[in-house]
Amino acid sequence: MRTMKKIVILFSGKGSNFAHLAKTLQGDIEIALAITNNPNAGGIEVAKTHDIPLEIIESSLFPTREAFDEALVKAIQKTGADLVVLAGFMRILTPVFTDNVKAINLHPSLLPRHKGVEAIRRSFEDEHPEGGVSVHWVSSELDAGEIIIQKTISKAGLDLESYDHAVRRLEKEALCDAIRVVLS
Repeated sequence: MRTMKKIVILFSGKGSNFAHLAKTLQGDIEIALAITNNPNAGGIEVAKTHDIPLEIIESSLFPTREAFDEALVKAIQKTGADLVVLAGFMRILTPVFTDNVKAINLHPSLLPRHKGVEAIRRSFEDEHPEGGVSVHWVSSELDAGEIIIQKTISKAGLDLESYDHAVRRLEKEALCDAIRVVLS
């Protein structure tokens, strides 16, 4: 009998990608733990709704980035997870994390374009006719790990708001596909 693969999800905000994963991966891949660094994150409700174990590890309570990353690594290693998925996790991780954890990140642009914040707006405003999303391996350099999957979308006829909605829909699809690719 094949054992179910386990993932840990890290999030900082409302948890819309987390919620999609909780619904889509059910019975297929176990979400062994969800971790947030934000005690007010909307995604906390997602964990409660889906009976997913949750840890709140407030980054602001740690003296250094490395100390916070060490706490994350310890929590993750207890689960025996096969993969960690960053879904709107708004922290730059240090080698304390990246050297010890197999993790992927979702980014709302076609990397290497538009690393960091405001990627959707910056992608919409650039000279390229298409934008999209990337799922990549997490490395200690921001949004620079090896790309696993990219999905594109045409900007033709879209305003920023409709482009933003289209990118967010595409994110959910790309993240599920990447998780399945990595765990297969």
